[in-house]
Amino acid sequence: MQPEQFNILLRFFKALADDSRLKIVGILANQECSVEELAVLLQLKEPTVSHHLAKLKELNLVTMRPEGNSRLYQLDSEALQSISKEIFTPEKIASLIEDVDTEAWESKVLKNYIEDDTQRLKEIPASRKKRLVILKWLANQFDVGVNYPERLVNEILKRYHPDCATLRRELIACQLMQRENGVYWRTT
Repeated sequence: MQPEQFNILLRFFKALADDSRLKIVGILANQECSVEELAVLLQLKEPTVSHHLAKLKELNLVTMRPEGNSRLYQLDSEALQSISKEIFTPEKIASLIEDVDTEAWESKVLKNYIEDDTQRLKEIPASRKKRLVILKWLANQFDVGVNYPERLVNEILKRYHPDCATLRRELIACQLMQRENGVYWRTT
């Protein structure tokens, strides 16, 4: 996501992270209102409503048109749809984590459960999520496209933990490996 789009998204969420502004957006989605009408509907003071409207106007979420001595406000549904189309796509939302180390948690789990010097498992994690990290690490000890007899699978797993039967079953259950007629292979 480009820095400009990130800032728009951040300002959008900040603007709508207020219950009064959300209510104003909801009211203005249905009808035009003046500051005075909004103040009565929301039981707020007019300067407070004006402040909230200014925040919404910064993002072009509301439009204003003069009518006599008052100004009528309405939700700009096209601006809302534009933000939705430009920024609220799964790809753009996913790109918010470009500068986040998504593997930091997995690295921490591996560090906590694997002995540095021997590369052996201290224990099999009880937590399903942590166990999956360990199982993925173990699956990487097997080459893709190679068939392994059960005896060899056991030998490889025993290098890391004595309970090879549990680890073998877990690798199959998590679909990190496949088995047929006593032959195992790593899935991709």
